[in-house]
Amino acid sequence: MKVLLYTEGLKVVGKSGLGKAIEHQKKALSYEGIEYTTDPNDTYDLAHINFYGLKSHNLAKHLSKKGIPIVYHAHSTEEDFRDGFIGCKQTAPLFKKWLIECYGLGDVIITPTPYSKSLLDTYGIGKKIYAISNGIELEFFKRDEKAGERFRKTYHYSKDDKVIIGIGLYIERKGIVDFVELARRLPEYKFIWFGHSPVAAATKPVREAVSTKLPNLTFAGYVEQDMIKAAMSGCDLYLFPTLEETEGIPIIEACATGTNALIRDIPIFEGWLEDGKNVYKAKDIDEFEVKIRKILTKKLPSVAKAAYQVAEERDLHRIGKQLKQVYLEAISIKKAEVAEKKMRKQLKKSSKKKVTKTKKNNKKKGTK
Repeated sequence: MKVLLYTEGLKVVGKSGLGKAIEHQKKALSYEGIEYTTDPNDTYDLAHINFYGLKSHNLAKHLSKKGIPIVYHAHSTEEDFRDGFIGCKQTAPLFKKWLIECYGLGDVIITPTPYSKSLLDTYGIGKKIYAISNGIELEFFKRDEKAGERFRKTYHYSKDDKVIIGIGLYIERKGIVDFVELARRLPEYKFIWFGHSPVAAATKPVREAVSTKLPNLTFAGYVEQDMIKAAMSGCDLYLFPTLEETEGIPIIEACATGTNALIRDIPIFEGWLEDGKNVYKAKDIDEFEVKIRKILTKKLPSVAKAAYQVAEERDLHRIGKQLKQVYLEAISIKKAEVAEKKMRKQLKKSSKKKVTKTKKNNKKKGTK
């Protein structure tokens, strides 16, 4: 089996969570011994499409007509689009219609979590939807104390500094506005945000947040995975005040590195991240403030060890096996569809011949 992993605009989305997800797919397939290509002009048995752009839509239509099975990966929903960049709220209903059009071109659909699947189930797409995590390279995100020291040295933090990290694009949905407000409320702690996107495209509250100047607040911009791992290993708390996700890869990374995490109490995290068991949760900014203090003063016990199981269950070796099963199903569905179309064509042709023969016979009878 050879698979096309197609991601339109990879240079643009490569530094986002989607970019990470694509790299994870490549590694997961390699672990399972599945050959892949990223060139749509290559030869392959199945296409795994990761984006909803016009090129992706047109490619899916073209390949489907050629009888090539399509697995459409639903990384986005209307719900997580809504609180993104400028204009997203206003265009969200149209975006949903376009997602339905794109995802409907898949023989099967993959989405990262049962939660995002539950959202897509209400869209009326009419295709099988499977929840498969974007996964994590477990070995890479093994806790590394030396890397943690390097992180502190790079950003000039002492051993005694209590450091809180956040990760994400400059969009409202990621909770960056609350992150900055918490830095303002808690001057005794150091806050650092990794990730970047064009400020010009951000909403006004986000633009104001990222222009905030505080002695305990740093915007580090985009960094490579090595530094994310180092930051996870060297910080005291990973803070994830996101408002909506389809999964949220950094929280899995935090679980893998044994980093205490405080996340927003929203539906996406129900059932796999439990308050007081493998993470801590907060409903609003006031509760975030209270729990940050309690975690960093050890009034709340560490739950980092229990969190490792969350990452272990999403190891890329396991994800590769799950992807393979869905690929095989997509191939089976497409084969059945092609066979049915062929049969219908033959029946139509046979029926046409019978009608023609009957007309000829009736004509002969008439001449007699």
